[in-house]
Amino acid sequence: MSTETGARERTITWDDPLATAAAAQGKTGLEFIRALMAGEVPPPPITLLMNMLPVEAEEGRAVFAGVPGEEFYNPIGVVHAGFVMTLADSALGCAVQTTLPAGRAYTTLETKVNMIRPIHASTGRVLADATVLHSGRTTATAECRVTAEDTGKLLAHGTTTCAVFEFRG
Repeated sequence: MSTETGARERTITWDDPLATAAAAQGKTGLEFIRALMAGEVPPPPITLLMNMLPVEAEEGRAVFAGVPGEEFYNPIGVVHAGFVMTLADSALGCAVQTTLPAGRAYTTLETKVNMIRPIHASTGRVLADATVLHSGRTTATAECRVTAEDTGKLLAHGTTTCAVFEFRG
């Protein structure tokens, strides 16, 4: 790493992710997401690594907030699409999760995100607001909008298809 431009460092510490997953046992998806938001369950490592967290949850809807720092920059000096994709995928999946009864889980089958404008560290906190379109026995779909919190400008939008299955954690 070159120190000519001023090296930066970021340290991440997390709890056992399997303990977090085990905390879902016996809870509906909405109860589990709310427990995460209340700090009753340790956050999954991905939320710490990607500097994002769930900030709202109700049945069929989840909102994630993320802070796009320069650690997410790509070689052309803007936030990498992977940051936005991860933020959107998290909100989309958790929106689906809010519709699931205890004993059911989901996994992403497909996610598509369209980037509308570049994101920089100066964009500030961004919100991914996801809503479920369909939640069935074996599949669920949802859509989301990613906006700049300060301005409300649309930064990206996306959709997901998830597989729904019995949780045997």
